[in-house]
Amino acid sequence: MLAGAQPPAPLRGKKILVAKPGLDGHDAGAKVIALALRDAGAEVIYTGLRKSPDYIARVAVDEDVDAVGLSILSGSHHELLEQVAGRLRALGAGEIAIFVGGTIPAQDREALRALGAREVFTSDMPLAAVIEALAKGLA
Repeated sequence: MLAGAQPPAPLRGKKILVAKPGLDGHDAGAKVIALALRDAGAEVIYTGLRKSPDYIARVAVDEDVDAVGLSILSGSHHELLEQVAGRLRALGAGEIAIFVGGTIPAQDREALRALGAREVFTSDMPLAAVIEALAKGLA
């Protein structure tokens, strides 16, 4: 890259909400993802810890986001995804893409997609692969 040249921004023009639903108090991964999304050109809103599905959906609608990323380490990924997706539909925003990341067993990934997750990410995935998948999914 030439000096002064801007790095590629595959998510430029996208607005993404990163949220920590439920009672899980660990947000280091969510913060890493939020920074990676920002560095890839997205406008990122981070809700902070312990937000309800209703709160997350209302912020997503109020901020007119392109996607909601749910960081879930508690094992409640099925229930929390279902609740957030349901609240988005109830608010007339069922078209907002949802992605889920965190401690997600391999056998749960297809069920999460069936519940409405466009993408499912785990902590062992390189950030570049996460960004690439989101850029494709939000194009």
